[in-house]
Amino acid sequence: MGYSAPNLFSLASPNCVNEQKISSTFQNPRWKNLLFQNHSTFRLNPYQLLVFSYLNESGDRGNAVKETENPKRKWVKKNPNLTEEQKQAISQLPSKMTNRCKALMKQIICFSTENGSVDSMLAAWVKSTKPRRADWLSVLKELEMLNHPLYFEVFEHAFTQESFEANIRDYTKIIHGYAKQNMLREAEHALTAMKNRGFICDQVTLTALVHMYSKAGNLKMAEDSFEEMRLLGVPLDKRSYGSMIMAYIRAEMFDSGEQLLREMEAQEIYAGKEVYKALLRAYSMVGDSRGAQRVFDAIQLAGVVPDARVCGLLINAYVASGKNREACVAFENMRKCGIEPNDKCVALVLAAYEKENILKEALNLLIELETNGFVLGKESSGLLVKWFQKIGVVDEVEVVLRDFALRMP
Repeated sequence: MGYSAPNLFSLASPNCVNEQKISSTFQNPRWKNLLFQNHSTFRLNPYQLLVFSYLNESGDRGNAVKETENPKRKWVKKNPNLTEEQKQAISQLPSKMTNRCKALMKQIICFSTENGSVDSMLAAWVKSTKPRRADWLSVLKELEMLNHPLYFEVFEHAFTQESFEANIRDYTKIIHGYAKQNMLREAEHALTAMKNRGFICDQVTLTALVHMYSKAGNLKMAEDSFEEMRLLGVPLDKRSYGSMIMAYIRAEMFDSGEQLLREMEAQEIYAGKEVYKALLRAYSMVGDSRGAQRVFDAIQLAGVVPDARVCGLLINAYVASGKNREACVAFENMRKCGIEPNDKCVALVLAAYEKENILKEALNLLIELETNGFVLGKESSGLLVKWFQKIGVVDEVEVVLRDFALRMP
């Protein structure tokens, strides 16, 4: 590797070295109607594979396929009764957006169910302006950026239009979007619709599924999706690995997550910093200092320079596991490597000194830190005051409190 980071704790003892509200219309997405059992019963319009009505056995079987609603809505270009918020939103539309896209965006911004449905509005726009794929993408991009409540409904409708030219990336995007909103059922319906149109899940789609199931706490489905990725026979990237590692962390299976990290390292693939920090934090919170040290070493191997927060997680692991001397050594080595401690790190090392009942070394450290310009924060000052009160040093408590009050901004 081009980067060789020093082990910040190589000088230690042997023990140390080792949501926005979603509209109710999203609750019944169009692809839920794909879930019928006998596909051969229906004659499918290739451009409307997503739009089906539930088969009503007591109704007219000849109307099993629901055509897009015939628009009764007129395409209104101007609305004289705009609110100030609507005027402002319209004025902020991108200047490079085409007129046909701006026309639709204006209608969406001013949309009211009293004037018809979203489907009829979109159908009228399609009929009037004959949009191309680029137009659909432009509108969807703007709606996503605005976090607009009609984003998913417009996106779903786009899949029914030939002009949208839907591809697998579109399905991946909407599945990922549903996952971010914790709309697991809708995401699975979208996945079913994608497969029914003949698209095969690729690495990008499966990674999105791993992330989705991981976030939903469904480890079994996350593992199944990850194994399906392996069967594709293509090298996995750091996003694919990272999604599965996060799934193991959420399931409190830290060893399995660490095993995937080692598998990545063997291939010289390194996870993102947030993945390493998540695993380090997991070990730190349960007081597993050995696991925390291993992950800390892996962070440096990946070429990531630890900061005070990362070092604080390692120090916390030693304090939580009762290895107070190692915590102090880790703190000192952090400073030797030029990393300025934050208030959390200082509070942790003071807690370690308190447990070992070595007040003199703690005071020497505080004097040295103050000489270097460090100012005690709320957490470290509070811990020091409690320590002084515990040993009955009343005068020192008053000095600390007075000094702390003067230093507060």
